[in-house]
Amino acid sequence: MGEVELSCRAYVKMYLHACLFPRCSINGLLLSSSSAGGAVCVTDCVPLLHSHLPLAPITQLALTQVDVWFLPAPTPCALKIADKIAEQFDNAVLLMLDGGKMSPDYRVPPIVMYERKDSRWTLKDKHTIMLRQWEETRAIAGQMLESGDHTLLVDFDSHLDDITKDWTNQKLNTKIAELASPANGNI
Repeated sequence: MGEVELSCRAYVKMYLHACLFPRCSINGLLLSSSSAGGAVCVTDCVPLLHSHLPLAPITQLALTQVDVWFLPAPTPCALKIADKIAEQFDNAVLLMLDGGKMSPDYRVPPIVMYERKDSRWTLKDKHTIMLRQWEETRAIAGQMLESGDHTLLVDFDSHLDDITKDWTNQKLNTKIAELASPANGNI
């Protein structure tokens, strides 16, 4: 398994999904293509769930507190989704945002990556994750959060609650593309 490159759109949507539901364990799909060099190029993120855990609120609160003390680990739901994807794609990886390291001025992408080895998901070296123009991507994510644009993000859970909400996030994708365009001095 080679390197993983994360696009601005993919990271910003992951970040905004986590910010929109800060006390929930969120899940989504990362869409990618393989380049000639074997790297996985993650081009987009499809936010899926934020309320899948059938836990009592006090239990969820306790688990959230425990997460602060320990390195993030994939939830059973995340592992099931990742296993299903790995059945179809040999180079599947599981990426997570480390909520304890998410802040607008964090200098390194707060991403934890797992790869499948011998039927198990194992932590992978963080240096194999590339985010081109990290400073610009971080600034765009921060700007969208600050302006309230994170409320444009719709995950599949929210779509099921109100089917008029667009889970493909076309408005959000357009906004990210506008902010990331060379005309705005970015990517």
